[in-house]
Amino acid sequence: MRAVVQRVKRCEVRVGGESVGSIDRGLLVYLGVSDRDQESDARYVAGKVADLRVFEDTRGLMNLSAADLGLEMCVVSQFTLYGDARKGRRPSFSRAARPEHAVPLYELFVSLLNERGFDVACGTFGAHMEVDSVNDGPVTILIDSEKRF
Repeated sequence: MRAVVQRVKRCEVRVGGESVGSIDRGLLVYLGVSDRDQESDARYVAGKVADLRVFEDTRGLMNLSAADLGLEMCVVSQFTLYGDARKGRRPSFSRAARPEHAVPLYELFVSLLNERGFDVACGTFGAHMEVDSVNDGPVTILIDSEKRF
């Protein structure tokens, strides 16, 4: 499971021109699920995202997490995080999970963040989405459950 996590001042997700989710200050999480991912991957990545210390303390150091500050999250499914462009010019998405495998893990990821007390806005899985965000920093972190060991 891969997550691209961005510290944002605000974020809004639209489908067909209508807003389906928005947050103020917090984290925007683009989440990709692979064909090999299991529940343990969702738990690992959700824990990392929840505890990620990317917000500045009073000394200007990134020592605070979204949980410490009571901030929100926006989670957007993005199978293209498993795009492999090593061969040719057109990426292969063969490692991206099919919806029947990805949706339950995506939903588990969101519910794990909810259990930790986060208000989580979401995109619409499988839909063509427009994501409007204002990066803060910018701060962007990649978390990959395959690289935890």
